[in-house]
Amino acid sequence: MAGGGIDRTKAQAALETVKESPGIAAITAAPLVIGFGVMWWALGFWGALLTILVVAGVIVGVRKLRG
Repeated sequence: MAGGGIDRTKAQAALETVKESPGIAAITAAPLVIGFGVMWWALGFWGALLTILVVAGVIVGVRKLRG
């Protein structure tokens, strides 16, 4: 399974970026946090969590089928 693992150097570079400037990490994560907040407001906690799990499952399934 080519490309299935995490490249250690890229992971280390990402960790260094977060350590050096956490603002970049916060800006990157903000849309996900806001999206979850909106879904939580609209659907309640369990509805939002279930929606996220279903979407994540679909994404993983599609990547495995293509992979």
